Amino acid sequence: MFGPIGFQELMLILLVLLLLFGGRQIPRLARNLGKSLNEFSLGRREVDDVSAEAAATEEAAG
Repeated sequence: MFGPIGFQELMLILLVLLLLFGGRQIPRLARNLGKSLNEFSLGRREVDDVSAEAAATEEAAG
């Protein structure tokens, strides 16, 4: 539906973020976003590990 984000669109998004949050808030928002993505990744790995263990147990049982 929409194409990839180009340079102009990215600059527009960054400008809007700068106007909305100010220069001091952007590093903190980026840091919090990074932490959130890390937590999501760890949670996803846990789910993958649990489902792999369940599949191995099910395969061994039957």
